[in-house]
Amino acid sequence: MRILVTNDDGIDAYGLQVLSEIARTISDDVWIVAPHEDNSGASHAITLKDPLRARKIDEKTFALTGTPTDCVIMGVRQFLGEKAPDLILSGINHGQNIADDVTYSGTIAGAMEGTLSQIPSIALSLVTGMKAPGSTQWDTAKALGKTLVPQLLQSGWPKDVLLNINFPDCALEDVQGTMVTVQGRRDQSFLSIDERNDTRGGQYYWFDFERRPSNPPKGTDLWAAYNNYTSVTPLHLDLTHHASCEQLKSALGSV
Repeated sequence: MRILVTNDDGIDAYGLQVLSEIARTISDDVWIVAPHEDNSGASHAITLKDPLRARKIDEKTFALTGTPTDCVIMGVRQFLGEKAPDLILSGINHGQNIADDVTYSGTIAGAMEGTLSQIPSIALSLVTGMKAPGSTQWDTAKALGKTLVPQLLQSGWPKDVLLNINFPDCALEDVQGTMVTVQGRRDQSFLSIDERNDTRGGQYYWFDFERRPSNPPKGTDLWAAYNNYTSVTPLHLDLTHHASCEQLKSALGSV
């Protein structure tokens, strides 16, 4: 099995190293193509206005001056040659990709691009920042990933679906299990804009998200994250809200 690993936190991110270790327990043919720098929040962006430059780190590892989407495209169509990957793993993201996050996530986008190429793809993230500050439990994610990814491969999933995994940020013995979940929705998400001035008096701005606790229903990825479960959420590429189609056809006189 040939595996392509990418992320959005960048080539130097520790989560990429952890995911590469997980991949190498499945196959000895593991390739890495990751952004040269942090691309968190890049979503499914593709670079069209600038050239892409690659730094070859070793025979199967490349850092690319682009987005996670660019990395998957270049990996599949350029660096891996004529043999495409059998699996794409994106992550492990330092921070959750659940609920509303999935629309912003470059981690999700890496798996989305793989799915568009009809390659089984999984996005993986480690939930952080939901509880009291502490050490990030990468060992938990590594141990769970080594078991869960092969189980999912054995099970299989539809070609137009990507899997979104979020590991709980707790000690391995405190993990409550694995849940197949649906995408949740936060009760509140506050975006603040911090306006500042540079040394020449020019204005610049920082976006900041304040995550306030929600009260999600059981069965959602949010509920799983709050309760120390690993969540596995199948995400569908078809964004059409089919239930609205007939109502709109009637209103517009469309066929």
